[in-house]
Amino acid sequence: MPAETTPMMQQYLDIKAQNPDSILFFRLGDFYEMFNEDAKLVSKELDLTLTTRDRNKPPEERTPMCGVPYHSCDSYIARLIAKGYKVAICEQTEDPALAKGLVDREIIRVITPGTVIASSMLEEGKNNYICAVYADSAAFGLCLCDISTGEVYATSFSAGAEALDHLENELGRFHPAEAVLSDGAFQLDGLVPFLRERLDCPCENGGEARFRLDAARPLVEKQFKAGLDTLPRGDEGAVQAAGGLLTYLYETQKTDLSHIANFTYYTAEQFMELDLTARQTLELTSTLRSKDKKGSLLWVLDKTKTAMGGRLLRGWMERPLLSPVQIGRRQQAVSDLVEDIITREELALTLREVTDLERLIGRVVYGSAGGRDLVALSGGLARLPRIRELLGHCPSALLQSLREELDDLPEVRDLLDRALVDEPPFSVREGGFIRDGYDPEVDEQRNLLEHSAELLAQLEARTKEQTGIKNMKIKSNKVFGYYIEVAKSQIDLVPPEWARKQTTVNAERYISQELKELEHAILSAQDKVTALEYQIFCQLKQAVCAQVHRVQKSAAAVAQVDVLNSFAAVAAANGYCMPQVDASNSLTIVEGRHPVVEKVLKNALFVPNDTHMDCGQDMCAIITGPNMAGKSTYMRQVALIVLMAQMGSFVPAKSAHIGVVDRVFTRIGASDDLSAGQSTFMVEMTEVAALLKNATRRSLLILDEIGRGTSTYDGMAIARAVLEHCADPRRLGAKTLFATHYHELTALEGQIPGVKNYNIAAKKKGSDVIFLRKIVRGGADQSYGVEVAKLAGVPDRVVRRAREILEELEAGVPQPAAGTQPSVEEQISLGDLGGQTVLKKLRMTDVNVLSPIEALNLLAELKQDLAQ
Repeated sequence: MPAETTPMMQQYLDIKAQNPDSILFFRLGDFYEMFNEDAKLVSKELDLTLTTRDRNKPPEERTPMCGVPYHSCDSYIARLIAKGYKVAICEQTEDPALAKGLVDREIIRVITPGTVIASSMLEEGKNNYICAVYADSAAFGLCLCDISTGEVYATSFSAGAEALDHLENELGRFHPAEAVLSDGAFQLDGLVPFLRERLDCPCENGGEARFRLDAARPLVEKQFKAGLDTLPRGDEGAVQAAGGLLTYLYETQKTDLSHIANFTYYTAEQFMELDLTARQTLELTSTLRSKDKKGSLLWVLDKTKTAMGGRLLRGWMERPLLSPVQIGRRQQAVSDLVEDIITREELALTLREVTDLERLIGRVVYGSAGGRDLVALSGGLARLPRIRELLGHCPSALLQSLREELDDLPEVRDLLDRALVDEPPFSVREGGFIRDGYDPEVDEQRNLLEHSAELLAQLEARTKEQTGIKNMKIKSNKVFGYYIEVAKSQIDLVPPEWARKQTTVNAERYISQELKELEHAILSAQDKVTALEYQIFCQLKQAVCAQVHRVQKSAAAVAQVDVLNSFAAVAAANGYCMPQVDASNSLTIVEGRHPVVEKVLKNALFVPNDTHMDCGQDMCAIITGPNMAGKSTYMRQVALIVLMAQMGSFVPAKSAHIGVVDRVFTRIGASDDLSAGQSTFMVEMTEVAALLKNATRRSLLILDEIGRGTSTYDGMAIARAVLEHCADPRRLGAKTLFATHYHELTALEGQIPGVKNYNIAAKKKGSDVIFLRKIVRGGADQSYGVEVAKLAGVPDRVVRRAREILEELEAGVPQPAAGTQPSVEEQISLGDLGGQTVLKKLRMTDVNVLSPIEALNLLAELKQDLAQ
């Protein structure tokens, strides 16, 4: 028979039933408690002790429970959120001292991966987006919001064959932490696996009700105070996505979201589109292998000094511009700062002291800010006049525009500086953060607390003088509190209005009205001053909240100044040039360098290379040469220079002329996707198919070793067909860098207009080879496969035999089996079975077509065979 449920437990069960998909943090005193399945889950995930209050009951009737202290709950919640869970916070909503019976409790907020607001749970230089996706037969709508900063972005795509590709590319661009999908979006083929597996983004079906147009439109119009005029008339998909997202936020956050007020609608025509593959292979924000920032383009370019600038730089990198005019505005600002080293360095020093205004104002409006946040906000705003002063020396239109937007809110700063102490305590519930002299009532209560003994002594002296009772004292005990003790010899002088409290052997104890009032004032002073300070704090928050849009505007301006100054610092330190960016088809780079590789090279200089491409006679470059020589580095270098130029940054080159590129596609390397049942070749062909389907004449294609995942003739046929398609103006006609080991493809120069041969120069010295890392005209005369094997550490005996086999193959002479006619030097004993296996494998291998990964795998096998 089940145990009887207590009222408190019934309250827990009722609230839990309303939030079945969340872990319920149930406030009991100084702890958040979890029960039943939640307790078991949290105990396992956080390695906490599982306990029970029912130790006197049989095991089957006990209720599992575990808890965490409320004052240190953030770290526990952060770990659960990082694992993809939702946490519902259930608080007491009435004072336990005033409650009759069970204290009322309710959910005050549901914390999810996309709605984190606490600074301890967020990465400083990275946005934390939650997104909503709406899809029907007419259009796909996407809306993203960073609740910690108030940023909102929305776009839409007409339903069609490419709509899902565009949607996935945008999701890859913003990399949301959480996704809410309409029924139609949830059922899109491949979208949910893309979110969960490729982006590691938890997603759920939000149903259709949240996304209904008749409900979404009034929500959107009420929430957003600016930006709705950019929304195209009749674009219902974006409105429904935004409405669905707002509904979800209202349901989970249950608080003021007025800082989410600026709606930014954008279209595909504004930014270069990059798919997830291109972002990863070009290592824009993290490296492919370790997923670290170090070694990525972001690592090189990020010299920002503020958290806001760090987030914006990442955003600019994810969204390169397509407008030469906008790019030019950024470039001129960077140029001003490159040329003025004093302003640049002074800006860096000042920006370092600017706090994270975006997230601070977000927490103030949201209601989670403390006294320290308000002090930090004021301190950050106080640095803006100096930034404005420094920008006065810069003539560029963009910097002057940003200078005008730097509003330091002097009246708000003055209010906060007068009201708050320099270093407030962590909690605003315990007082001690209002500055002396700001509020007379607070000062009065503090005076009572700090000088109670003096006030009692003054009252005692005044009473003696007024009554003539010389032998009296004001004392206190736990039973009666404060009282006046009068010797029995002087009780005839006691005023009649005094109330007798107690009789002792030698004295009588009384209480006067004045003492009673002073006692009450002293005993209630702590509670009063704490309540007064919190009331003042709420007033300060309201005053700051009223200026949320001014703070956000200033924060956005600071972020842009920070990014532009970072670009200038990097350009000056690394010898970058300002590229000419226009709407032409030219892609000309003189002495270009890979921005990352040149920074990580130790004890060696980076060898620069030129690039000249257009949509005419230099449309496609076939690049041949040995593995490890630098083909992939060169191609990535060209793509990164284009990306940097369209961000508005200077580029690592002597000079550059970049015609705006609408998309960069990459097909560089592939790994077996065994979990999805896809081979290397299947992954490669899927990426090639997407590339050929979505590329335009204004795209830049980076193709490395197309067709290498299948047999030689199949691979060569596919590679040639792809190259012909890319080079044909009637089909595609896009600028293409095409690296290959199929030397036969070099014959296409002269056969197909616009195709030119290039190779990585190498120099042979005896049996050794030296890679010169220089791109030169013409096809490679040989692949140097055997020499690469030697550099990689293949045993000399194997390398010598490989050379013999290669020479015989090139001469057209059938080579004898190594085991039938061995030389004296290469005589193999009966016990050398490993050597025989190695030679057998080598005879079966065409070293000219090995990819780098295949060569490494072969080397590993050969080494293992020799060890047997």
